[in-house]
Amino acid sequence: MLIPVGVSNRHIHLKREHMDVLFGKGYELTKMKDLTQPGEFAANETVKVVGTKGEFPNVRILGPLRNFTQLEISKTDSYILGVEAPLRSSGNILGTPGIKIVGPNGELEIEEGVIIAERHIHMTPEDAEKFGVNNGQYVSVKTEGERSLVFNKVLIRVKDTYALDMHIDTDEANAAGLKTGDKVQIVK
Repeated sequence: MLIPVGVSNRHIHLKREHMDVLFGKGYELTKMKDLTQPGEFAANETVKVVGTKGEFPNVRILGPLRNFTQLEISKTDSYILGVEAPLRSSGNILGTPGIKIVGPNGELEIEEGVIIAERHIHMTPEDAEKFGVNNGQYVSVKTEGERSLVFNKVLIRVKDTYALDMHIDTDEANAAGLKTGDKVQIVK
């Protein structure tokens, strides 16, 4: 039973209030392409993020808007920016560092919200039953190929609206020689 991989580059999720500051009151994101998770998309819009040591000029915004602003980066990105981002599950931003965000219409500094996203697998309840796993459980996942390895501590996220997909960042993908669409399997 194989699971498709989705490699996530650095990206940002914005809340309405921050979207208004960065792009103008009431501005709506425009869709560049759909993502694997139903209803989620990569927007045409980007922002610049500025850390204490460096910056990234074109960080893609993912939609739709959320109830919180969160910048997801890799460990390598954290060194470049000069931000000590912790490894966290998406949405768990309490006590995380902030960063400066610059848009075409304004800029702001968030007090928290910069994370390195914990690797995870999205799946439906039916998938979870088939794989014999539960929401919130951690599993190990084996990759194939020239740089095959086993990822430990992969979080299972179960929701009826999810599509089966393992999300890893670019550092993890490069270490394992993986690209979006490759397949992995849970190790029992």
